[in-house]
Amino acid sequence: MKACKQFRAGKQTNIKDADAELKPLSSGDKLKDRDQVAALAAEIAVLQEMLYAAQEHKVLVVLQGTDTSGKDGTVKGVFNLINPQGIQIANFKAPSTIERAHDYLWRVHQQVPQRGEIVVFNRSHYEDVLITRVHGWIDEAECERRYAQIRDFERMLAETGTIIIKCLLHISKDEQRNRLQERIDDPAKHWKFDMQDLEERKSWDKYQVLFGKAIDATDADHAPWYVIPANSKTHRNLAIASILLETLTDLKLKPPPAKPELKGLKIE
Repeated sequence: MKACKQFRAGKQTNIKDADAELKPLSSGDKLKDRDQVAALAAEIAVLQEMLYAAQEHKVLVVLQGTDTSGKDGTVKGVFNLINPQGIQIANFKAPSTIERAHDYLWRVHQQVPQRGEIVVFNRSHYEDVLITRVHGWIDEAECERRYAQIRDFERMLAETGTIIIKCLLHISKDEQRNRLQERIDDPAKHWKFDMQDLEERKSWDKYQVLFGKAIDATDADHAPWYVIPANSKTHRNLAIASILLETLTDLKLKPPPAKPELKGLKIE
């Protein structure tokens, strides 16, 4: 079964801890799986070069998930072989004063890919229907309005040539505890730890419900959601690399046509 179909979110999405442990693409050997990720990353890099050369399509990869779900690790593991001129990583943190003075999609629209480019969103506009709802900064009516606005925004991107891939990196609550504890126990990883992570963890159950609601409200064929079991870091990368490679392959990318004026040209 193709990875795109295997991980595609269904209707009435139920985010369950047990599902975070699934590894349907794994060979059962972590080293072999890592080699497979590296091989897929190399194929993605080749296709991205053709994407960049053709200057026709744009690709947006959204990585959403709780703290420690592996967004940074995915960037390093899946996109590390791509020519830097053809990829951008957009990190969305708490909005600045200037960003708050605009509508919530203003800062997002500035980061979407241009022709020939892959852009990876490390967190995204979905924060504006997740953390805002968890903390009561917006009510349900405003949240529904934002779902509609996000649907319109993503439809506009798709209709103007953007291929959208949205991935929820799904880890269990126990796995998050282990990863946070590892950051605390290892002084070399203290820079990764933020006390606010513990506050957000208190709302774990609420986040899981809201992930499901956001997916149900905004999943579409032109902007599909994929729920990625992410307790295994290697399998997480394997799944996302497989989805991206399948998506790029389906574009049937080819190098631009040869330039007739260069035929027979000799450099002295």
